[in-house]
Amino acid sequence: MSDDLWHFIDGERVAGKSGRTGDVCNPATGEVEKSVPLASADEVRVAIESAAKALPRWAATPPAKRAQVMFNFRALLIEHMDELAHLVSAEHGKTLEDAKGSISRGLEVVEFVCGIPQLLKTDYSEAVAGQVDSYNVRQPVGVCAGITPFNFPAMVPMWMFPVALACGNTFILKPSEKVPSCSLRMAELLIEAGLPKGCLNVVNGDKEAVDTLLDDPTVSAISFVGSTAIGRYIYETGCKNGKRVQALCGAKNHMIIMPDADMDQVVDAAMGAAYGSAGERCMAISVAVTVGEETGDEFIRRLAPRVQALKVGPYTDTAAEMGPVITRESKEKIERYIDEGVGAGAELVVDGRGLNLQGYENGFFVGGTLFDKVTSDMSIYRDEIFGPVLSTVRAQSYEDAKQLVLDHEYGNGTAIFTRDGDTARDFTQSINVGMVGVNVPIPVPVAYHSFGGWKASLFGDHSIHGMEGVRFYTKLKTITARWPSGIKEGAVFNFHAGSDGGH
Repeated sequence: MSDDLWHFIDGERVAGKSGRTGDVCNPATGEVEKSVPLASADEVRVAIESAAKALPRWAATPPAKRAQVMFNFRALLIEHMDELAHLVSAEHGKTLEDAKGSISRGLEVVEFVCGIPQLLKTDYSEAVAGQVDSYNVRQPVGVCAGITPFNFPAMVPMWMFPVALACGNTFILKPSEKVPSCSLRMAELLIEAGLPKGCLNVVNGDKEAVDTLLDDPTVSAISFVGSTAIGRYIYETGCKNGKRVQALCGAKNHMIIMPDADMDQVVDAAMGAAYGSAGERCMAISVAVTVGEETGDEFIRRLAPRVQALKVGPYTDTAAEMGPVITRESKEKIERYIDEGVGAGAELVVDGRGLNLQGYENGFFVGGTLFDKVTSDMSIYRDEIFGPVLSTVRAQSYEDAKQLVLDHEYGNGTAIFTRDGDTARDFTQSINVGMVGVNVPIPVPVAYHSFGGWKASLFGDHSIHGMEGVRFYTKLKTITARWPSGIKEGAVFNFHAGSDGGH
């Protein structure tokens, strides 16, 4: 086992003191490679105190200077891209190409908030009454916290802390204890970029750390990405304690395939959307809904050999198209769902169970799995499996296919593949899902738009990053001012170098 990990508090590496640790595994080998400290409530409070102490100065820092830190951070992320990608892949298992792609998507959010002076501009109304003007400003919320999942160790934290920091808040990041190294390294890079100590703290931990963040009155806002059960708990607890909360949760994303769709495009899209990152992403396509029997037959005929040929291996294998899942428990859960699908009568076209790679016999590998003739009462249809399992449902009509999406408890993402503009427009306008793709399988918004689902996929009023992120991490203040008319005789106005705002 290599050297143990640490917390990052007040700009420094801090050893854990709780006596509790967690194992960080290499998913490809199944071996424990690092030990991560699990923070006690007292240790979390030290991080909160550090963030609270740093807040007044950072909040008063001009937005242009905060933007300069983000410009510097952007340059360091690019410089250290390979290093960060290796940290992600070693602890998560995803391929290096996939890891770099996810870091690049996080980098886009950093680039977005480099424009924070423009993003914080607000409204001014002159003479709303006699000699009365009205205007508003957006000010920082205060000390904020982020709780992030294992599947995107770089991207999801970067959906949170760059926006929060650019808006003038300080931040405490609690990454998944399964993948802590990338968050710790990014915190160090931010100090190098010029962020004052205490503005970003990273505490590793489990439920004790989460509950401390939820209960402490100093923390004003909580961002979360993860499962629906935990997200609901964080939302309800945080709101009860008077905090602003955004909780992005589970998903079961449908891809509707119309008879007129370009099937070559469909199959390529399904391969990437269902099996990329081993299906461990909330925007993965896990249900393909084919409209018409001929469409279903052609889809399965073309997709099955591609799934069978999927190259699965460790991230160190440059030919690998898909890596392992995160833990042995995840592997066992996914294989149980496959068992349930078979038991419920679904047709197992490609079976990913029992994959055994020479030299990696203890790794957490599951092969690409494809089901056909799945029905809406089956667990493989209802539940978020979070693995490389695609369920194909056959619908007789477009209306039947759309109804499946409308009726499902999750509303994160969905897509339709068609050449028909009328059908696409009806789908985008009437579907009750937060992110919709037309001939785009994973409709993740770019950084200057916002990411968020509907129904049980999001708790809270704000989506993440983009302008919704800016609104979440700021409070609106409206000022109405009246000044006496006229200028006093003999008044002198001096503007000189060094005066506030003068030159």
